[in-house]
Amino acid sequence: MTPLLATAGHTGPDLGAWILLAVLAAAGHLLHCVIWPYRPCRKCGGAGRFRSPSGRAWRYCNRCSGRGAQLRTGRRIWTHLKNTNRNR
Repeated sequence: MTPLLATAGHTGPDLGAWILLAVLAAAGHLLHCVIWPYRPCRKCGGAGRFRSPSGRAWRYCNRCSGRGAQLRTGRRIWTHLKNTNRNR
C-alpha cells in the first residue's frame, strides 16, 4: 500500500486580492461621491415635499428641508478630510 502524500497546495482565500478589491471599491465610491455629491432624499423620494392625506395641500419634507436631496456620507468624509488638510 502506498502512503498518501500531502501536497502543499494553496486552498485558502487569497487575502491580498480581497484587500485590493476592498480598496478599489472604496476608492470608486469616494470618486462617485466627489462627482455626484447629492443623493435623493429617502423620505420624500427626491420631491422635497409631501401631499396631505386629502391630496389638496402639501408640506416640505423635514429631513431634506424641501430640497429633495441630501449630501452623501462619502462626500461628508471627503469634505472633512479636505478641511483637515487645509487647516494644518
